[in-house]
Amino acid sequence: MKFVTAILKPFKLDDVREALSDVGISGITVTEVKGFGRQKGHTELYRGAEYVVDFLPKVKLEVAVTDEQLDAVLDAIAKTANTGKIGDGKIFVLDLEQVIRIRTGETGAEAL
Repeated sequence: MKFVTAILKPFKLDDVREALSDVGISGITVTEVKGFGRQKGHTELYRGAEYVVDFLPKVKLEVAVTDEQLDAVLDAIAKTANTGKIGDGKIFVLDLEQVIRIRTGETGAEAL
């Protein structure tokens, strides 16, 4: 099993959710986050004063998948979240040792 974390532009979230649903993913966790990478920040004007916005709004999407689902999930996220512009985000894949569904006690892939 794998744990996939993707950092995306917020306006791409609905498209990515639909693409994941199309490949059989029924549950995701989404968190609003702020951060920066190569994109750095940008300068804005507020009431005539210029200031630097260091951290840009992003969304963090997390999903646990079986090894068999991994390639389809990565492909769906990468293709759907891509705008071709800086700041599109990143995808991280981690090994997932165990999953337990609290309600039923199911473990492993059955708990996904």
